[in-house]
Amino acid sequence: MKREDRKAAVAAYRKREVATGIYAIRCVPTGAVWVGQAPDLSTIQNRLWFTLRLGNNTHRSLQDAWRAEGAEAFTYEILERLEAEELDYVRDRLLQERLMHWADKLQATRI
Repeated sequence: MKREDRKAAVAAYRKREVATGIYAIRCVPTGAVWVGQAPDLSTIQNRLWFTLRLGNNTHRSLQDAWRAEGAEAFTYEILERLEAEELDYVRDRLLQERLMHWADKLQATRI
């Protein structure tokens, strides 16, 4: 790849629209649900599945369920996308509020 092409690709990546929001991970056989928040919903599933496959996810209940049921038993879904906020503290507060809402609504474990 030429240097100019690489610079253009990096610039395009930085300017891309990032979707912030709330997601859910479900274990189909057990019915267990975990909800979390992410500043970039397009990358969180890959990160979670990677740590779960390695066996070093920090959420013990999720990791234990992954070991017991296997990767095929889990689904990922985006529950809510938030509008872009210019101020980080407003976005963070809103994410926390929505995370608590979804955790209560789904009787889910927060991650």
